Amino acid sequence: MSILKLARMGNPVLRMPARPVDDPSAPEIRALVSDMVETMVDAGGIGLEAPQVHVPLRVIVFCVPAARVSGNPGDMPVDLTAIVNPVLDPEGGEKELDWEGCLSIPGLRGAVPRFKTIRYAGFDLNGERIECVATGFHARVMQHEADHLDGVIYLERMTDMRLLAFTEEAARFPIDLTAYAADGRL
Repeated sequence: MSILKLARMGNPVLRMPARPVDDPSAPEIRALVSDMVETMVDAGGIGLEAPQVHVPLRVIVFCVPAARVSGNPGDMPVDLTAIVNPVLDPEGGEKELDWEGCLSIPGLRGAVPRFKTIRYAGFDLNGERIECVATGFHARVMQHEADHLDGVIYLERMTDMRLLAFTEEAARFPIDLTAYAADGRL
């Protein structure tokens, strides 16, 4: 296993759509996922996709720690998961505003509207189909990572740039997002 170099905002690999993987069970995909997991853990992340490590393939690794779930129905922790060639669809049109950060944009975080519930499908490392309905933080993580696979970073999803801050300043001066969400700008 190896810790891979992270691509940062501005690198062209983050702007182009990633290519589908022909064989999710291929040894090179297993090796890539192993390296991605080690890289994500080393960087303190909870999600990472192949373009962030300079590999333009449709591969995501993620987890949802218990500390990040809301307690709302269906918002549950998720163990470390790898998904290849994911496809996402919103379930309903309801969105929620919440904070996001990104390993490719270190030191910043922004409030991003995302669908509250999504359905996704893809393949595990054995080539078996995965299907899931995700809510809460799980849905947010999947949307964030899937955006990267399409060459989109979270800044492009923001609807109010006043809600972009350095992580340290956001911790010192917290913003209540309920007021922003209530004014209909999602």
